Amino acid sequence: MAKSKSIKMNRPVILVTNDDGVTAPGIKALTEAVKDLGKVIVVAPDKPQSGMGHAITIGHPLRMNAVENFGDIEAYQCSGTPVDCVKLAVDKVLHRKPDICLSGINHGANHSINVIYSGTMSAALEASIESIPSIGFSLLDYSIEADFTGAVYYANLIVKQLLGKKIDKHLCLNVNIPAAPKEVLKGLKICRQAYAKYEERFDERHDPSGKKYYWLTGEFQNFDKGKDTDVWALENNYISVVPVQFDLTNYELKTKLQKALTHKS
Repeated sequence: MAKSKSIKMNRPVILVTNDDGVTAPGIKALTEAVKDLGKVIVVAPDKPQSGMGHAITIGHPLRMNAVENFGDIEAYQCSGTPVDCVKLAVDKVLHRKPDICLSGINHGANHSINVIYSGTMSAALEASIESIPSIGFSLLDYSIEADFTGAVYYANLIVKQLLGKKIDKHLCLNVNIPAAPKEVLKGLKICRQAYAKYEERFDERHDPSGKKYYWLTGEFQNFDKGKDTDVWALENNYISVVPVQFDLTNYELKTKLQKALTHKS
């Protein structure tokens, strides 16, 4: 059973995870960004888990073992999903809730509708459900050789500022960073999630034996022209910061339905 090394209680405990896997450059960049801000513990998937959403492992055993990918930072890899990693970290590694949970830095965008599918953001939302303030970080660059300089700078800035304040226990931020040089970035912009989606199609193909298979393709389409959205901010070289929540209730529609629907037969 994993047991975290002794934690100095006067230092914030920072749990770091991701969905690209424990060996991804993005998670190493994130640990570098925050390693001087508290006691960092890494628990991340042992392989890429992009697009897993809020999946959890049921009916199969989970395995977890220590890794030495992060120098003197305590780290573990887990056979499960990003959400599994958060759950296991709290129960079997930390034996307590961390002061903050950070997920990322993701290789690729998690703005707008991407938040629904994102393993990065689902890990952050799982922490929020468990009353752990959380942030998901994503860089709009899918390359394994992506430049994380700007992302590291702003991750450090955001986490440092939040740790210096009384944080809402359900705080969850979706932070996206443009793929641009640090000196080009204009700073943080608090946004709402843009209304956008993927216009998808499945390409029908054939394997070497002649059997059909399908490959999901499509293009991201933005239907929201508001200048207060994450899509607009990123297109204009701002770091978008969107507060998100796990409560999916449509309160405006709830009010309308209470007036429109008869409550008694």
